[in-house]
Order: sequence, then C-alpha cells, then structure tokens
Amino acid sequence: MILIKWGVSVFIIFTAVVFGFSNAQAQGADRFKDVRINTIKVTDGIYMLMGRGGNIGILVGEDGVFMIDDQFAPLTDKIKAAIAKLSDKPVRFLINTHWHGDHTGGNENLAKQGVVIVAHDNVYERMSKEGFLTLFQKTVPPAPEKARPVISFNDTVTFHLNGLDIRAIHHKHAHTDGDSVIHFTNANVIHTGDIFFNGRYPFIDTNSEGSVQGVIKAVKQIIKMADNNTKIIPGHGKLGNKKDLQNYLDMLLTVTDRMQRLIKEGKSLDEIKALKPNADYDDSYGSGFISAEKFLGILYDGLIKKD
Repeated sequence: MILIKWGVSVFIIFTAVVFGFSNAQAQGADRFKDVRINTIKVTDGIYMLMGRGGNIGILVGEDGVFMIDDQFAPLTDKIKAAIAKLSDKPVRFLINTHWHGDHTGGNENLAKQGVVIVAHDNVYERMSKEGFLTLFQKTVPPAPEKARPVISFNDTVTFHLNGLDIRAIHHKHAHTDGDSVIHFTNANVIHTGDIFFNGRYPFIDTNSEGSVQGVIKAVKQIIKMADNNTKIIPGHGKLGNKKDLQNYLDMLLTVTDRMQRLIKEGKSLDEIKALKPNADYDDSYGSGFISAEKFLGILYDGLIKKD
C-alpha cells in the first residue's frame, strides 16, 4: 500500500551539460559512454548510486522503487541496469532535490516509462522557464514538459513506501530556492541534495536565489536531524555521516567569516584571490569541480548581493 501525505503549502563536461535539459544527442552522449554506475549500500533496502553528476538515492522493496535524482539523460539506461540488480520492481516515484540538470537530466526518459516525478514548487517553476548561471556563463533553456514534475509541493511531502516514512523537507535559499532534503526517518538515512558537498567546496546558485547563509542554516538543521549513526548521502562526494557534515559546516562558517571581513576592508575579488584566504582548506575542499578560486567568487558575489 502506498500513501502520500502533503505538508503545508572533470570540469569541462560539467559546465557543458550539467544544467542542460536537452536530449541525449545534444548533451553529447559519447561523453558518457565510459561512465560506470557504482552502487554503494547505505543500509538494508537503501543504496547510493554514483556515476557522473549528483548522487542518486534508491529505496527498493515490495511496493516498488523510490528514486532520488537521476543524473544525465545519456546515463538512464546504465542507471536502470544498476537498479535492476537491486530490484525487479519498477521505479514508481522520482523526487528531484533541485532543478539542476545533473540531478534532473534523466527526468524525461523516466517519465516516458511511467515514473511519477515529484519536486518542490520552485523546481517546477525553474524547469518551466529559461534560466542563466553567471558562474558558468550559461543560458539554460526550459526543460521539456515531460521532464517537469507532475506533482509539486510547498513545504513538505511524506511518502509511506516499503515500510518506511520518507519525508522531503524544503529549505529556502540554500543551494537554490527549491532544495529538498530527503529523510528516511525510520531508517536513519538522509539525502541532502547539493546542500552538502562532502569534502568539496559547494556550488551555490545565486542566480536561483541560493546563498551561503541559507546553506549554513540548512546544514545546521540537518545536523539536528542526525545522530552518530546517521548515514548521509551528499549531492556530491562520498557517503558521509554527521561528523563529515559538521566538518563541512565548520568550513563554511570559517570561510564566510573571512570573506565578510575582507569585504568590509574594501578589498576587491582579485585582491582577495591573491591573498588565498582559505589556503588551509583549499587542498582538501578545492579538489571538486568548484576550485578554490571559483569558490571565492561564489562567496564574494553572494555576500556582496546580500549587502
């Protein structure tokens, strides 16, 4: 039985396709031919799939498969093959943690196969219109209608599936304005979407009303939901835990405070980059697709906008 309860209300490849919603040919399917989908067991019935793009969450059971995010369109067949090794049941629901193409690129393919797509209201709105991402100097066309969520919610939505309660909670103005954290409440597993980049500097989409202050607020709330046994699936990076999330929060608080002080001193972004104020974090957190220098630009632009 399935019930839904509604609540209130490689860098070049990334920049080329991460925010697109076009078909496999336009996305350059040949770029994905060597991608392997790796399956990591999180706990009984729950798995994390890693390929190229945002980490996927999978719940399997007698009621069918529940899926969190879906990476890029050219990877759909590989992703479905990985899921088939876990369950012979169909994918019933797909929830998008936010609108970016490395988390929603497979939506159209899955919708054509009968999967019900769910996301926050703002995800539907952003996928329905043209957008622009200053950091990547990229215009993003509207997603095809079939790729958009058919069910959207404002604050929370809860699924009761495969004996688990799965609660999606909206966090305002964090990575974007439409982020959802997915909490498997009685399995002690959390999928954070791109609010949490484990061991990496995050991309904060200020064009989509994201902010570092919103990310910090969301991370604090997620930490309150977790205990020392909680398994945390990040948007990017390896499977994490509460300690990893706390380390990430400490980093964000430190680098934000440093940037605010430098802005108050009247320093330009170029001057700040020359200072390398986060050198103590750069080796460990600057190894992802957001380099240390690009992250300084994200922080600077976001904090200048706030002021």
